[in-house]
Amino acid sequence: MHTLKLLGRSFGICKLPAATTIPAWACDGFFSATSTESELSIVCEECQIPDNIERESDWRCLKVVGQLSFDLVGVVAKLTSCLAVANISVFVISTYNTDYCLVKEEYLDLAVETLKQSGYHFDDHSP
Repeated sequence: MHTLKLLGRSFGICKLPAATTIPAWACDGFFSATSTESELSIVCEECQIPDNIERESDWRCLKVVGQLSFDLVGVVAKLTSCLAVANISVFVISTYNTDYCLVKEEYLDLAVETLKQSGYHFDDHSP
């Protein structure tokens, strides 16, 4: 199993109109932006998001530690299926190097315990 690391801050998942330029407030620290024909979705630290922005709040982020090869199969599926069994909703971000799994703050302790029982390890700075 992979090692996970809990990122230290709370995140928000924002929805902006399509064709919006990524705003400067989102671009400090960890963030992810996805533009489609119908929206611009941004994940960033919650403290950076202006009050007038549509968002889902109170998400915590678990990072899969290390660089993952593109030929690995099932990394996200295994991680999310463990959480699905515990009835925990997720928001997943994949990057060139690794994967990130966000869970609501209210389910963080259950998510961590569920993943530990499923064989995942947490780095020294995580629960």
